Amino acid sequence: MPFTPHRARWLRASGLALLAALLAPAHAQNATWPERPLRLIVPFGAGGSTDALARVVGEKLSSALKQPVVIDNRAGAAGSIGAQAVAKAAPDGYTFLLATSSTHAVLPQLRALPYDVQRDFTAIARIATAPNVLVVSPALKVTTVAEFLQAARARSAPLNYSSSGNGSVTHLIGADFAQRAKLPTTHIPYKTGIQALPDLNGGQIDFAFDSIVWTLPQSQAGKVKALAIGSAQRSPLAPDLPTLREAGFEGFDGTTWFALMGPAGLDAKVVGELNRHINTVLRDPDLRAQFERQGAEPLGGSPRELERLVQEDGQRWAAVIKAGNIKIDQ
Repeated sequence: MPFTPHRARWLRASGLALLAALLAPAHAQNATWPERPLRLIVPFGAGGSTDALARVVGEKLSSALKQPVVIDNRAGAAGSIGAQAVAKAAPDGYTFLLATSSTHAVLPQLRALPYDVQRDFTAIARIATAPNVLVVSPALKVTTVAEFLQAARARSAPLNYSSSGNGSVTHLIGADFAQRAKLPTTHIPYKTGIQALPDLNGGQIDFAFDSIVWTLPQSQAGKVKALAIGSAQRSPLAPDLPTLREAGFEGFDGTTWFALMGPAGLDAKVVGELNRHINTVLRDPDLRAQFERQGAEPLGGSPRELERLVQEDGQRWAAVIKAGNIKIDQ
C-alpha cells in the first residue's frame, strides 16, 4: 500500500490511540484509588497498644475511604518483620505500616536491618504519641522521684530495671533516665512490660518505664508505685502524676510514637489524600476518646514532620546507645 498523507495521518492517530490505551489503566487507578481493601500491617501482636491504635485508625479510615482497612499483625524481631514486609511491598497504595519508635528510631541504631528507614518508606502522617510511666517497687518505700534517687544513691549495689525486651523503647528510656541520674543499673529484659510485675512487686526489679494503661491500675492496686510520667505535660489519665521534667529532668522524653507509612515510591496523590484523611479522623471526638483510653494523644501533621521525627528521634536514641554502650543480639 503506497504511503500517502492520509495513511500518515491514520498511523499517527492509531499510535496516539494505542499510547492512550496503554496509559489509561495507570491513570484510572490513580483517579479511582482506592478500588479495593487496604492492608495495614501492625508489626506487633494482637492485643497490644500498637494493635489497638491501628484498629481505631483503620475503622475511621475505612469509613472515610469507603473501603475496608484490614489489620495484618506481623509480630517478631522487635517490629522489624512487619516493617520489612511493607518496605518490600509494591507502592500501589494498598499496603501500609503502623510504624513506631521501635521500628524506625531505635532498631536502626542497634543493628543491621533488612530495610533503610530513610530510603525504603514513604512518610504519610504522625498518628499519636503515648507516655511511659516511671514505676518503682513498693519495697523501696518511696513516694517521689527525689526520694527514689536518694534511696538509689545510698545503695552499694546497682539498681535492676526491667523493660519489654532488649532494644525496646522502654529499654532505652530506662537507660536514658539512668544516665541522666548517674545511677549504676542492670537491665533485665522481659517479653512484655507487664510480665515483670511480680518481680517489681517483690523487689527483684527496682524500677521500670512502661505504658500508662497498665501501670496506673497496678499502682492504684499497690503492686507498683508510679512516681512520674515521661511526657512533656501531665496526662489527663493521671493529672496528679508529675512529669519527669517537673522532677528536674529537663527535656526528658519518655514517650512512644506511632505513624502511618507506606513503601518507597508511593504516589504523591495517594500520600496527600491519606494525609488529609488522617488529619481529619484524628480530630474525631470518638477516636480521641478511644485513644485516651489507650493513654495516647493524637498528633497528625505533614509527611515532612514525620520525616523529621524519625531523623531526630533516631539521633537522640543513638546518643543514649553510645553513652550506655548498649548492644543487642543480632
